[in-house]
Amino acid sequence: MTDNDVLNHFMKSGALLEGHFLLRSGLHSNRFFQAALVLQYPDIAEKLCSALAEKFKGVKIDTVLSPALGGLIVGQEIGRKLGTKAIFAEKENDSLVLRRGFRISKGEKILVAEDVVTKGGRVEQTVQLAKSFGAEVVGIAVIVDRSAGDVRFDVPFRSLLKLHFDTFEPDKCPLCKNNLPVVKPGSK
Repeated sequence: MTDNDVLNHFMKSGALLEGHFLLRSGLHSNRFFQAALVLQYPDIAEKLCSALAEKFKGVKIDTVLSPALGGLIVGQEIGRKLGTKAIFAEKENDSLVLRRGFRISKGEKILVAEDVVTKGGRVEQTVQLAKSFGAEVVGIAVIVDRSAGDVRFDVPFRSLLKLHFDTFEPDKCPLCKNNLPVVKPGSK
């Protein structure tokens, strides 16, 4: 799957938004990937996540772990393609925790899956959660890396699409200076 294929899926589904957005990272941007809008189509979600899973072919993976809510469908589809279980972590007081009876064992090989990464904060929380159980994180799979490769992790990090969209600290945001209302369309 080419970058253009991925981008076309986002464009056709209306998942690439333009405006003034507050990102989960706290930064502002004039573009936002609302991955849920493309992932609402199961056939497209399967194609995207299958292509992403292929990037980890041959890697021993026991479990795909995703941060809810954005990574949930991505993790489920990658787990299906890889033939592994797929679980998710939920936010509690801005930390991630396992609920619903999910368990991670010491030595378990974990692939972290997410929809979009800007600075990597939620992915890093997911990695640390897995490590807190003694698991080994063997990779990170993301549909869109909007840092264009600037985000770094200490395990293999693969994405389907790398793009750079301008981001701004709130006090230096030209959109704020033009009094454009800011919207927070992502997860809470």
